[in-house]
Amino acid sequence: MSGEALQTLDQQYIANTYARFDVVFVRGKGCFLFDDKGKRYIDMGSGIAVSGLGYGDKAWAKAVCDQAKTLSHACNLYYTQPQTQLARVLCERTGMKKVFFANSGAEANECLIKAARKYAANRHGEDKKPVILTLTGSFHGRTLATLAATGQESFHHDFGPFPEGFVHIPPNDIPALEAALWREDVCALLLETIQGEGGVAPLTAEYLQAARSLTEERDILLLLDEVQTGNGRTGMLYSYQHFEILPDAFSTAKGLAGGLPMGACLLGEKLEDTLTPGSHGSTFGGNPVCAAGALAVLERLTRELLLEVRAKGEYIRRELETAPGVLGVTGQGLMLGIEIHKDAREVVKMLLTRGVVALTAKNRLRLLPPLTIPWKELKQAVNQIKEVVAP
Repeated sequence: MSGEALQTLDQQYIANTYARFDVVFVRGKGCFLFDDKGKRYIDMGSGIAVSGLGYGDKAWAKAVCDQAKTLSHACNLYYTQPQTQLARVLCERTGMKKVFFANSGAEANECLIKAARKYAANRHGEDKKPVILTLTGSFHGRTLATLAATGQESFHHDFGPFPEGFVHIPPNDIPALEAALWREDVCALLLETIQGEGGVAPLTAEYLQAARSLTEERDILLLLDEVQTGNGRTGMLYSYQHFEILPDAFSTAKGLAGGLPMGACLLGEKLEDTLTPGSHGSTFGGNPVCAAGALAVLERLTRELLLEVRAKGEYIRRELETAPGVLGVTGQGLMLGIEIHKDAREVVKMLLTRGVVALTAKNRLRLLPPLTIPWKELKQAVNQIKEVVAP
């Protein structure tokens, strides 16, 4: 089927929820994507931080295929080996105690919200309506509850009424945080260490450390959304590990299973026994094939690879910070936002013509390449970006 025919069918039968670019991708290999005409692209987006090992990684593909041939699904009324093994690895590498598996970041965040509210109900009774603090500029998903948690009004149009119980406060404002935490109805604070959809806007180390100190002092839960920042993206397995803090729970998804749909909510000591049989569930959560893929991903996320992620991120920053047409670079590791003079979406279109796939976030060019991208291709992509963003 030609690309033109495919696009026509897409427009006829698929809900019009995406402003697609005029490219049909048919396969991938390593850090490359190939379109239906055979053109090769260096992928600097990883499907929005999903394909952390690139495409066709042999160990990942073998793990997924072997599991698919052995047991593709069993409902969560029974035990399965890959899910249990994955939970153990995640807990051992993060300091968390228990894991709930879901299918996406939004579902993992729903679990965070439910766990926090149930924890509050267990302590204070169901009559009290607990509040979760989130930040303006945040993004936590597209379900109604995670949209309510999202601190961006642009995502709220047409979808109300929203669930109650969320209050948005300004990021990196410690006095505002301290004042909000004095509210008697606050049960939790939910943060992204870097606001991805909010423009690749990082929280400062001082703010994050204050958030942990203040929530501990007030006996309030600290929840982190590691959907985009997790799984090696910032140069640590999870981004909070840069700051020597331990949250009470955190969510993750995107790169967790290397391209398969999987999310997870990791619960610390305070919350490990909060969810009980029947209080939450998922038909596909912890699917054996997805869990096998995630185990293969985590096995590859070694100290050496994470150090290389940091080095590659610093290279991109050095090259682009002083490049003509660039106003600034934000982010960490291989999660970077490039503020530019030109329109970011138009720059993405121009890069596509040159064989480079990039993303946008607000008014910024957003770069989320595979963690395994070779230096040669990374340098080629950066050089193309420098040329396109120049005045």
